[in-house]
Amino acid sequence: MNKPVFLALSAFGVAFGAPLVAQSASPAPRDAFYCDERKLGTWFYCNSEEAKRKARERSQQQPTQSPPAVDRMAAITRQLDELKARAILEPTSENIVNYIRFQREQLDRASTFADVWSRAIWQNPELDYTLERPVSTLAKQTWLTDRRQQREGSMAALTQRYGVFYFYSSSCSACRTFSPVMRALSDSYGLEVLAVSMDGGPNEAFPNFVVDSGQYQRMGLQGGTVPALVLFDTQTKQPIPIGYGVMAADEVMQRIFYLTKIEPGSDY
Repeated sequence: MNKPVFLALSAFGVAFGAPLVAQSASPAPRDAFYCDERKLGTWFYCNSEEAKRKARERSQQQPTQSPPAVDRMAAITRQLDELKARAILEPTSENIVNYIRFQREQLDRASTFADVWSRAIWQNPELDYTLERPVSTLAKQTWLTDRRQQREGSMAALTQRYGVFYFYSSSCSACRTFSPVMRALSDSYGLEVLAVSMDGGPNEAFPNFVVDSGQYQRMGLQGGTVPALVLFDTQTKQPIPIGYGVMAADEVMQRIFYLTKIEPGSDY
């Protein structure tokens, strides 16, 4: 190397506090102006060893992310199955005790879940389905009474728009039982009932019957099953099958009420 140039470079470095001669690594002095007053941080080597150590500790103390709950549940199920299988295949006292203990832990967990579930329902009425459809004897009776009054109050309006096709056969014993029920409903609520004989035979409860000439199929019924009821909307001219078989009067009224007043799914 050219000696004059080397000397010149060395002199230049010494003059500006940066000698070119390699020295052992040592922390640079902390400059109060740049580090504290202006807070320039690592750009001027302001981070002390203590600060770096604390940063490392913080990164090490960050909690590890726990596995998803669904994976934990699957692991519990697998462990329970494994302990059960081991206890069955190798029925030692230790294996059976291990299975019983682990099973009891899961039963305790399930009991706690059920307990907290009940408390949450009590404290959040919007989640309590029994407020909409009561299950206790007293509350259910009150709900049924209110619904019956609502249903009967609407029957007068329903009879102004809807009529019923009643399909029967004179040889059907179920029809002979059901016909007086339909007669009573018709008389009590002014419900227009047209009796349709499938075999041409008479009906004591409905002497003014008609013989089926295709009405059964046009009403959307199939199979020839009787007795059968179809609600008919006189405004839209649309048939609404009610059901088949013998029903109590309350059942017939309830079905008519649901089919005409209650939106599907809104009452459950």
